[in-house]
Amino acid sequence: MKPVLVSVLALTLPLTACSVVGERSDDSGQPAGAGGGTVVLVTHESFTLPKQVVRQFEEESGYDLETRAAGDAGTLTTKLVLTRDNPTGDVAFGVDNTFASRAVDEGVFAEHGVDLPAGAEDYTLEGEAADVLAPVDNGNVCVNIDKTWFEREDLAPPETLADLADGEYEGLFVTPSALSSSPGLAFLLATIAAYGEDWPGYWQELVDNDTLVLDGWEDAYFGEFTQGSEKGTRPIVLSYDSSPAFTIADDGTSTTSALLDTCFQQVEYAGVLEGAENPEGARALIEFLLSETVQRELPTSMFVFPVRDGVALPPAWAKHAEQPESPYRLDPAEIAANRDAWLEQWRDIVTR
Repeated sequence: MKPVLVSVLALTLPLTACSVVGERSDDSGQPAGAGGGTVVLVTHESFTLPKQVVRQFEEESGYDLETRAAGDAGTLTTKLVLTRDNPTGDVAFGVDNTFASRAVDEGVFAEHGVDLPAGAEDYTLEGEAADVLAPVDNGNVCVNIDKTWFEREDLAPPETLADLADGEYEGLFVTPSALSSSPGLAFLLATIAAYGEDWPGYWQELVDNDTLVLDGWEDAYFGEFTQGSEKGTRPIVLSYDSSPAFTIADDGTSTTSALLDTCFQQVEYAGVLEGAENPEGARALIEFLLSETVQRELPTSMFVFPVRDGVALPPAWAKHAEQPESPYRLDPAEIAANRDAWLEQWRDIVTR
């Protein structure tokens, strides 16, 4: 039975412009944005919030938000570094733990000075990065399986990274490229965290087991995955821990599941840009992103988990979007120091 696959596609959709405002006053006691003050948000294309939430924020403050969005987390980080001496905005959202060290080391961010809500401290970075980047959301990139396919074929599904290289699963796995896809890079980092210096050997085993590597997540999920496309032929795909919440069959069960021993944690941060024209507006926006109002909307708006404690998840998430207890992680500084070399080595293995 095919489920109704909804909303996951929006992970790849661009942001439409919106205006946002937060509670701030100047020395006169008037809202800081009352005279038309603007705070400029620089972000990635997957950032979006419901119109009613935007309206609520506008009613509570005088700040107008101008949003400038382009590319993914890597593109965003590169642009922030290149414009650090003349920032194109006041606040940035979307730099994640795979790129954070680069932005911090390049002096992109100033101290945010925002009090974090309970729970968010679990996702802070170490050292000076903790003072300049506030965690806003989290999620995990995980291998997903089509449960109905494995039941039909009477084949026990894989559970671990090692299983993916087993001959039983030859030709069944599809993953986006580490060169052109954020989840693809996260999966590469998961294998490096798991296998250390032996990761190239593991990837060679994946290649020898007929793993299919495509440019993007959408190509893999909606093109080759058996639960993403009727023409799909591969029942194992790289996706997210939240993906099973979007593959619900008529009987209320999910037709897919995430393999929780394969996951790499991703955390997205917000920070005040060094040299910002409106640092107070930037801080107000970060506080808003950490508010219960926005944190509650994150699963259905951006398909990520909140960092704030006590935020209720949508019913489908609470039932089907299970998070791993011990996801793979790497020190952001280690990622920054080795990313280019790892990617070059990975490309040589996959394309030879």
